[in-house]
Amino acid sequence: MASSGLQHVNLLYTQGNKVTAEFELKPPPYSLNALEPIMSIQTLEYHWGKHHRAYVENLKKQVVGTGLEGRSLEDIIVTSYNKGDILPAFNNAAQVWNHDFFWECMKPGGGGRPTGDLLGLIERDFGSFEKFLDEFKAAAATQFGSGWAWLAYKASRFDTGDAANLPSSDEDNKLVVLKSPNAVNPLVWGSYYPLLTIDVWEHAYYLDYQNRRPDYISVFTEKLVSWDAVSSRLEHAKAVLAKADIHPAI
Repeated sequence: MASSGLQHVNLLYTQGNKVTAEFELKPPPYSLNALEPIMSIQTLEYHWGKHHRAYVENLKKQVVGTGLEGRSLEDIIVTSYNKGDILPAFNNAAQVWNHDFFWECMKPGGGGRPTGDLLGLIERDFGSFEKFLDEFKAAAATQFGSGWAWLAYKASRFDTGDAANLPSSDEDNKLVVLKSPNAVNPLVWGSYYPLLTIDVWEHAYYLDYQNRRPDYISVFTEKLVSWDAVSSRLEHAKAVLAKADIHPAI
């Protein structure tokens, strides 16, 4: 029997640091001017200081007096997604998680190529690092309107919800590229462990790149991605899945 998305999220995150319902606006792991000139301090001030802050403050209000109060952020996301019949807290909860995750995907002097096991898996599952970049950039560029593109590890078949461009069922136990609309993230699909994301909401890049989303995507991959963070997430996924005796092919 297929496990629910919530069960799978709990499996992957019970050994990590969960965010409880005492939500706080977490700062990026670098100063707001550290990514200049690729991502300006003005973008970070608006994106993190206003948009991300609003998601946190709105979520605090939405969970008070509900069955979601006191639960982890990940549990709130999956519960309020409600298999696509979205409940009021979902958008703010998912956007808090997405942005915390996104800031950690970048670092000053980032970009380049991954190394070690991560590079080996990318080459195994996409054919080459360059082919992975082409697929990731295409997903980000073709996500209509607001949303996200992801590199994720697909552990096994669970609930898949309404993801865009879901890989076929024979693509279990491998790295995949996904895209998602609005606030949706791979946690709600039940079988995906996110490793990397890019925010393609217009407020993520408009101050620096106006409507040139492809330019923003290119500099993100070439000069901002923290492959150390991606590798660390992959190692965490391997450890958790191995402990659960799932025996991932990674």
